[in-house]
Amino acid sequence: MSNELQVYWAPGCSSCLRTKEFMSQHGLDFQSINIVEHPEALEDLARIGFRSVPVVRRGDKAVFCQDLQDVADFVGVSLAKSELCAQDYISRIDLILQATTRFVEQLSEEQLAGHFPGRDRPYRDLAYHIYMVVQGFLDSVEGGSLEMEAFLRTAPEGMTRGDQIATTGEEVRKSLILWWDTHKHALPASVKTYYGERTMLSVLERTTWHAAQHCRQLQAVVENCGIEPDGALGDRELGGLSLPENIYDNEIDMNDTSIDTKPMLL
Repeated sequence: MSNELQVYWAPGCSSCLRTKEFMSQHGLDFQSINIVEHPEALEDLARIGFRSVPVVRRGDKAVFCQDLQDVADFVGVSLAKSELCAQDYISRIDLILQATTRFVEQLSEEQLAGHFPGRDRPYRDLAYHIYMVVQGFLDSVEGGSLEMEAFLRTAPEGMTRGDQIATTGEEVRKSLILWWDTHKHALPASVKTYYGERTMLSVLERTTWHAAQHCRQLQAVVENCGIEPDGALGDRELGGLSLPENIYDNEIDMNDTSIDTKPMLL
């Protein structure tokens, strides 16, 4: 089997984009495999024990790429550590959730039914997903584990308007602040996740940039609808986060509406 590096990814997957950019930034050549355009690739991954992406593979060895440190260790490069503390992340999540609420309330029901090319995720589900990213973190600190299913939740049937979605977001935001204040600003040391045992701080870091990346996408949706974003995100909200450079996947033609949009396991 070839020793060429391969990156398996899917459109709209923030960890996929960050993984590919990380590899490119370190001058690593790799074969890029979009599992939506090549569904047989996902079947190939399943045979070696992976049921989702991103995955970096070399020959018969591979790594699940939810944590960039795992990617760095696999390809043999260094990873700069974040200088932010837990309070910094909580404060940024609070600002990001507030921004998500402002943006989703700016979009009409019809606009929220649209989606980016390459992925059949309506914008209403994109907004709802931002809230569920944070809810997944809360589930992990309260229940002891972070499950992939937390990120597969979609807006309930009938939740199609921005104000309805925003109500859920405000509930999540209040729950986060209440939890943080109640626990005296202290994080558990570690937590079980669907990608292995991790420090709680690393899960909080991932929660923050993950929510931030999708909020950047939602802001772009507002802009693309010809609307001035209400309180656009800037350095105050995003500074210090290890975000991808691109808002959406750089291998997707944003003007191409013919791209396959069938569902994926993400």
